[in-house]
Amino acid sequence: MTAPIELYYWPTPNGFKISIMLEELGVPYEVKYINIGKGEQFAPDFLKIAPNNRMPAIIDPDGPGGTPISVFESGAILQYLGRKYGKFYPQDERTRVQVEEWLFWQVGGLGPMAGQAHHFRSYAPEKIEYGINRYTNEVNRLYGVMNRRLEGRGYLAGDYSIADMACIGWVIPYERQGQNLNDFPNLKAWFERMHQRPAVVRGIEVGKEERERQANLAEDKEAQKILFGQRAR
Repeated sequence: MTAPIELYYWPTPNGFKISIMLEELGVPYEVKYINIGKGEQFAPDFLKIAPNNRMPAIIDPDGPGGTPISVFESGAILQYLGRKYGKFYPQDERTRVQVEEWLFWQVGGLGPMAGQAHHFRSYAPEKIEYGINRYTNEVNRLYGVMNRRLEGRGYLAGDYSIADMACIGWVIPYERQGQNLNDFPNLKAWFERMHQRPAVVRGIEVGKEERERQANLAEDKEAQKILFGQRAR
């Protein structure tokens, strides 16, 4: 029997991408929690598989040629798992290009901009109006892009794919980003459609108790220092 995939994880929008994918695939996996509020992402053993000191990462004991492989960066993990299991990442080149367009749109746009909106709206020690407005407005623009794309479509690239898995975690905290889903009816319908998938719900629930045990990040100054004060070592 093949050993389970090791998922190095914390319940965040980036972590959700991989827990959702693994739940959708129905393959065995073992969660290795990396508490980012305590700085566990900087442990030397984790650095060996995630040189950017960020989760998620995986170790697949049954990698190419039957030998283990580690993969870091959520988009790369989704692509790897999609190729390995032949699901949610189409082989047809035209369709695959669409999936990759929206996957990289999330990785390069939606995630970073929503993350900055979270930072300036909730965590910055000073309320900087320019930063709040800049990133709140940019998330609003990106939601508009999704809303237009989803007109007449059930999912971002036609059929349900890793592109949808990548995006859902970053839309869940829409209120923290200063957004109202009622302003984006196609996006709202997609959001509700995603939550009708049992594997999506299960993936989002992974680590819920761990997250609830952690102090409120907006009030935890020590955790903020760990997360937001890092420089090159």
